Amino acid sequence: MADYKITDLSKKMRKIDICMFTTQNGKGVLSSRPMSNNGDVEYDGNSYFFSYDASSVVKEVGKNPQVCLQFEGKDQLYISVTGKASLITSRPVMEKHWIDELNKWFEKGLDTPGITMIHVKGSSIKYWQNENQGELKL
Repeated sequence: MADYKITDLSKKMRKIDICMFTTQNGKGVLSSRPMSNNGDVEYDGNSYFFSYDASSVVKEVGKNPQVCLQFEGKDQLYISVTGKASLITSRPVMEKHWIDELNKWFEKGLDTPGITMIHVKGSSIKYWQNENQGELKL
């Protein structure tokens, strides 16, 4: 069994754009939805997502910042990232992670009313790929 390092997982994650983003509602019920990391896949323990301030994901992160991201890649690669999410509305910070393809969902770009960026700082990564499995603390 080979142990992956964060650089190994980052290379494997480069082509994975969509993950399942899991939050808890105020009653402790888990809720998952597909989210795009906007092609920001040079994984270093941080993930960034855009949403609206009125969305369920933003409301749930506001109540409980503990989240889980689940990725599925090529060759039976499965990755689960647990971490803490924070909500960002600062335009200069959001500009660093904005790509033009996001205009599809945010008609006025970063000027779209209610746009919010979710930053997930990973604390632990579990991975499985065939007989290889392990956990990394970040």
